[in-house]
Amino acid sequence: MGTLQTWRKAYGALKDHTKVGLAHVNSDFKDVDVAIVKATNHVENPPKERHIRKIMLATSAVRPRVDVAYCIHALARRLAKTHNWTVALKTLIVVHRTLREGDPIFKEELLNFQQRGRILQMSNFKDDSSPIAWDCSAWVRTYALFLEERLECFRILRYDIEAERLPRPAQGQDKGYSRTRDLNSEELLDQLPALQQLLYRLIGCRPEGAAVGNYLIQYSLALVLKESFKIYCAINDGIINVVDKFFEMPRHEAIKALDIYRRAGQQAASLSDFYEICKGLELARNFQFPVLREPPQSFLVTMEEYIREAPRMVSVPTALEYPERLMLTYKEEDLPSPSEDKIVSEEGVRPPPPSDEAPVSTAEIAVTPPPPSILDTDDLLVSF
Repeated sequence: MGTLQTWRKAYGALKDHTKVGLAHVNSDFKDVDVAIVKATNHVENPPKERHIRKIMLATSAVRPRVDVAYCIHALARRLAKTHNWTVALKTLIVVHRTLREGDPIFKEELLNFQQRGRILQMSNFKDDSSPIAWDCSAWVRTYALFLEERLECFRILRYDIEAERLPRPAQGQDKGYSRTRDLNSEELLDQLPALQQLLYRLIGCRPEGAAVGNYLIQYSLALVLKESFKIYCAINDGIINVVDKFFEMPRHEAIKALDIYRRAGQQAASLSDFYEICKGLELARNFQFPVLREPPQSFLVTMEEYIREAPRMVSVPTALEYPERLMLTYKEEDLPSPSEDKIVSEEGVRPPPPSDEAPVSTAEIAVTPPPPSILDTDDLLVSF
């Protein structure tokens, strides 16, 4: 077994050396090609910083778009052709690092390429050269799913959550907050599900079997772990915004908001478990993990009651200040038709026709109590 592994490493090193030589001779973008081959070689160590910096420079705004597109194409080709888990994982790490630290133009071009060719589609990847390689292949597929979801989240939000700079806290605030705190209802219900789906993929990034103790896999897991903090803060601030706006939402929006609120509670518990696993990693020893709290489950009952009443709610025409603002309920079948309104206005009120049935009132109006006040919602889910 040891002899076979040694032979594989020697063969991998020979392939890397050959590819570097071919890049020097045949490529019009030899600097980029050489940097990619060296950054994603068969050695089970993280990519060297100098090679990653060359790739980031090649995909920056100072370079022509064609250069950026070529670099992405070269990374995609490297992923598509390899059957070695080390090469595949190091290529994904290069993509991830460039997404996190590189120029925004790389994200835009990668998104365009992904929509055409799905560079991060790795669901069929496997390296069956050894039992260890099999476990590591599963991690490669999981990691690629997270990066694919990260790119989709960028498409929906139209900004990179990791690159977001939180504003300085205002006077009286402990910390700044994400832009999800200030979104309107439509944007909120569009962006929060995308963020929660990204968090779902992140929580699923758990190496198994022989992959758990591998240093290269722990390195990539640490990159994923770093992303969790801002993602969760954005969801947390969005949930606070949902609570603030919930009792002003129409029924179809309130149903979506309720689903988002429920999922936030489930994900808080799952993320806490994920953090407990990560705390045992060597690379996570210096991380400051937040203390998570689930959103109050008792509030779900109030939200469900509001949704049951929401279809029959109409606002009083006269603008009133809260808490005097009331909501009226009515039965739709009791509303007078337009023709009846015209008859009443022109001829006055006619007596009702004789009927054996009991008379029905023309409007059954019930006053709905104002929504309960939401106190202490500034820190529903997380405290640092």
